[in-house]
Amino acid sequence: MNKVYPDAASALAGLVQDGQTIAVGGFGLCGIPEALIGALRDSGVTGLTAISNNAGVDGFGLGQLLTTRQIKKMISSYVGENKEFERQYLAGELELEFTPQGTLAEKLRAGGAGIPAFFTKTGVGTIVAEGKEIREFDGHQYVMERSLVADVSLVKAWKADKAGNLVYRKTARNFNPNVAMAGKVTVVEVEVLVETGELDPDEVHTPGIFVHRIVVNAQPEKRIEQRTTRPTK
Repeated sequence: MNKVYPDAASALAGLVQDGQTIAVGGFGLCGIPEALIGALRDSGVTGLTAISNNAGVDGFGLGQLLTTRQIKKMISSYVGENKEFERQYLAGELELEFTPQGTLAEKLRAGGAGIPAFFTKTGVGTIVAEGKEIREFDGHQYVMERSLVADVSLVKAWKADKAGNLVYRKTARNFNPNVAMAGKVTVVEVEVLVETGELDPDEVHTPGIFVHRIVVNAQPEKRIEQRTTRPTK
């Protein structure tokens, strides 16, 4: 089975459709699959539900798909860097399911592990728990959260072999391993591609069984979300 595709557009061809749920790795602009997001934008699909920690920034990352109105709903934990996100939500143009960050990570991990739901203390007594089952364990209350499974997951890794075994680089790992697990079909964008067998098994963060398609983007832009510098003396 050849998992390697020549470019991002061909890697998404035949996969993405209107109304799908798409999970996207990254934290801010760190570890986002830039080329795959661009190809998703260019595909023209609409009515998407996007699962991501956030929606990038205005005009970059998932922010591009907000500008083009391709996303109808976000399942996220943070929206603070994107003015268009805020504007659409406050205007009632965008559905938003706010999810605590750790809960979002576990919802994706559980979905990938085949666990339909779990209980957590996070959110008990807040609007996060409204309409959800509350159960007591050992004298403490917990809220039941359903796991998340995406129709398509878009993932960024640093290195892969041709079997789809993935290695992430430092903090760019963030949500990517959980997103990779949670997709019915997972497409990964990598900077380095090696032959199968070249990776030390102890290096592998995500096994290739979770990965269906691979595309190489050797020189991603990697924008910095907020640049902070010291004043010169």
